[in-house]
Amino acid sequence: MHKNLQNQANYWLSGTKFDAPPLAPGLYVVATPIGNLRDISIRALETLAAVDVVLCEDTRQSARLLDHYMISTPKLALHEHNERARAPQIVARIREGAAIALISDAGTPLLSDPGFPLVRAMREAELDVFTLPGASALLGALAIGGVPTDRFTFIGFLPAKQMARAGVLDNLATATATLVFYESARRLPAAINAMAKSFGPERSAVIALELTKKFERTLSGSLAQLVEQLEETPPRGEVVVLVNGAEEQVEDINIWLPALEKALKDQPLRSAVDEIREKYQLRRKQVYDAALKLKG
Repeated sequence: MHKNLQNQANYWLSGTKFDAPPLAPGLYVVATPIGNLRDISIRALETLAAVDVVLCEDTRQSARLLDHYMISTPKLALHEHNERARAPQIVARIREGAAIALISDAGTPLLSDPGFPLVRAMREAELDVFTLPGASALLGALAIGGVPTDRFTFIGFLPAKQMARAGVLDNLATATATLVFYESARRLPAAINAMAKSFGPERSAVIALELTKKFERTLSGSLAQLVEQLEETPPRGEVVVLVNGAEEQVEDINIWLPALEKALKDQPLRSAVDEIREKYQLRRKQVYDAALKLKG
């Protein structure tokens, strides 16, 4: 018999024990706190207490949350290295009547976190998937960043290697929607430098650090100013970067190509390309290819 049918599940809140109601079979995708353990819903606590097993990105990390609320549900690791192999077993167990929760180390699962292969397998099997919305670093940063939120593009983590990272950023240089990135504190200075090169040093941006934690803070300004701020105060913890989209531009090659030709007479190719790309808000590859033809 499954735990949710036995109705013996419980959790503790402020020193008081609460029973969790039974759950219907299915996969429950549960958002968990991104820092402050109190940022969790009552429904999430009831679900984590009532399910048969909690799928965790890192069982040790998730133990902090579950132990805090005295939830004794068994944990099972589900991460990028095993999720495809384990998905069929989990689907089969849910088909037999189990209720299973999916959480990540922090925030909403599947956003730069494991879980997509399992959710897709559940959909293909025509089994129920339930969402328990809650904390999200992406939405939290957008809410306090003071950047346009009517249109945004979530990029997630950039490639670690310099050339690959530059390629991704160059392709985003003319995007007019707000751009949202996740980044590690260790790689943040290099990422902001790369953004300044691809988007132009004057593009405005916001860096949200350690959201919901004791030392939460935000940095804002142009990308060039943010580079300086990071040099003065090295970052720590989790990071969300919000970059304002490019201004709408009409790409008239008859305007910028003569300017590029003139710049190439006085400057090295790389400097001329950067100058024209920034001035006319063009994609770097577009200007670079045109410069190579002019040089040829």
